[in-house]
Amino acid sequence: MSSERKKGYIEKFLKKADEALLEGVKKADEVLEEAVEFGAMTAKQAAKTSKEIRTQAKKEKDAIQKKGIKKITKGISAAKSATSNSKEDLATLEKLGKLKKMGIITDREFQAKKKKILERI
Repeated sequence: MSSERKKGYIEKFLKKADEALLEGVKKADEVLEEAVEFGAMTAKQAAKTSKEIRTQAKKEKDAIQKKGIKKITKGISAAKSATSNSKEDLATLEKLGKLKKMGIITDREFQAKKKKILERI
């Protein structure tokens, strides 16, 4: 093989190698662009999901607070009611005691009513 012929063969080989490298770089650039685009889409989706989760958490927090306030209010009302009922029951016991002293009711009747009232307190 002559040196001229070898030179032409090497040039062809190098030209093909350059074309292959350029095509490889082009494909790598395309893949990189797709990766960047996918990353941007993923970041947007993550931000959207994060916002949705924060919104849902706020709604749930508000609902729990409302339920808590409602239960506290109900408990306070029940406590007030129990207190006022106890006061009324004590006043009734006093009245029954006076009725017993006056002889209007018997000791047995007084004890029966007293027992029922004390069971409620």
